This record gives sequence, structure tokens and C-alpha cells, in this order.
Amino acid sequence: MLTIDPGDVVSAETHDAMEGRIRTESDLPSDVLNFPFLNPQNGPIFVRGAEKGDCLAVHIKSIVPRGPQPVGTTCLMREFGGLVGTGDTALLNAPLPERVKKVEVDPITGVRWSDRITLPYQPFIGTIGTSPEIEAISSLHPDYYGGNMDLPDVAPGSVIYLPVHAPGALLYLGDCHAAQGDGELCGFAIEHPTVTTVQVDLIKDWSFRWPRLENERVIMTIGSGRPMEDAARIAYRELVRWMAADYGFEELDAYMLLTQAGRLRVGNMVDPKYSLGASIDKSMLLAQAAG
Repeated sequence: MLTIDPGDVVSAETHDAMEGRIRTESDLPSDVLNFPFLNPQNGPIFVRGAEKGDCLAVHIKSIVPRGPQPVGTTCLMREFGGLVGTGDTALLNAPLPERVKKVEVDPITGVRWSDRITLPYQPFIGTIGTSPEIEAISSLHPDYYGGNMDLPDVAPGSVIYLPVHAPGALLYLGDCHAAQGDGELCGFAIEHPTVTTVQVDLIKDWSFRWPRLENERVIMTIGSGRPMEDAARIAYRELVRWMAADYGFEELDAYMLLTQAGRLRVGNMVDPKYSLGASIDKSMLLAQAAG
């Protein structure tokens, strides 16, 4: 366990979600992966002075790929993904064939999908959270403590706010992605090992139920649950409450405004719980404050 003071900067050498076990495109996930023992994390990080009722403000400074090329991996794994039968959504259809794709990842030139297609390098932290107060958790699960949310907005330039439930907060992070579409449809984004650098600040006596995020454009609240509409409801409810508590809105007015101007981002639709982020543009918050 690493112990830090509020304001310290930490760099973590993260592994990919498969812990580097898929080395070539001929490796079958069912042969080399031991589900659910996936998604390794760095941590825990004990933050001095953090207590229940506080909040960690994690400033995401940079995410840089590391290791020999091709450093990026995506794949199809049996009974895992957004368009297949799973153990929880049981179907009689045969599983899709397994497939692995290895890709080169470069922060400047992007993610080389094929000779014709290059994706922009848009890295983010797929899994980041704090310890819950009592229960044991899996790194595959997202919930009120954060976790495996797979939300592309958890990217350099953003601050993610995580509620503290246990002494020291016990922050963990990992599962960094080089690129991902909304929903992480097949269950594996462009997974890659990185050097990820964050600054961890502590905000005393700022308590809320679910993770929050902000960047230069928006504020966002993140909800996780099944069915997906429950995750959306959590995210929007928390955004209404944040707007009312800190930005001068009356709750019902915030509710009505979000109906017109709110935006909803699908993080993942494959994990044990789905994660969605509800956001509003900061220009509207500034307009409200000016009035």
C-alpha cells in the first residue's frame, strides 16, 4: 500500500485488462484468461487525513502507453459482450467465435486499426474508485464507489470526485483504454498498459452518494446499475442535486432544464452493472450564477 499526502502526484504503471496474457492474435481468450480474475488494479493508495464524509478529487494529468508494440489489444470472448448471450442473459445461441486483434498505439499518430483506418488516441482510466465501507468488491464491478465504469470522460484534463467511505480512502486505478466507443460494445476497448499520472487532492466534509466529474466544458454525475434506465436515473438525479446544492438552481427547475439540455454518455453496457454519465454544459451554470 502506498501512503500519500493530499496534493501529491502519483504515477502508476498500469497493466491492460488482460494482465498482458494475450500476446499474439493466435492466443484464445478462453485458453489464457481466467474469468473473472481480470482487470488488475494499482493500489490501494492511502490518503492521509481522508475520512468518511470527505471526497477525493483526482486530477488526471496524463496517460501514456508503455511496452513493445503492438501494445493495444481488443478481443471477442465467449459469453461476454453487449450483443451476445451471457451467464446472466442466458440464450440458446452458440457463443460467437473468439477473436483477438492487436494494434499499434501511438499518442501522436493514433491507434492503427488497419491500413485504412486510424483511430485517434483518446486515453482514459477505465477503472478508478475508493474502498466501500464494509463489503468486498470485484475490480470488474462499478457502483457508488466508482470502479469499472469504463467512461471515456475520465480522461486527462478531467477531475473525478470520489466519495470516501473508509479511512485513507484506499484509492485504486487501472484498466486504461486507448480508444473506446460509447458502450464498450464487445466488452473490450483498446486495452493497453500505461504510465498514468494523477494528482490526488482531499476535500473535507463534501459528501455525496455517487461519483462526479468535471472538465473545462461540463459537470457530470455517474450512475451504475441494471437495467440501464436505472443507471440513467441515478446519474440524472445526482446531477439535479448537484446543480441545486452548488449552482443556485431550484431542484424542479434543474430537472426541467436537464430535460432540454442534459446529455447522457454510455460508459459500458457489458459489465455486471452498466455505467452512464449525465452532464450539463458549464456555460449554463455560469449564466445561472450571473443572474
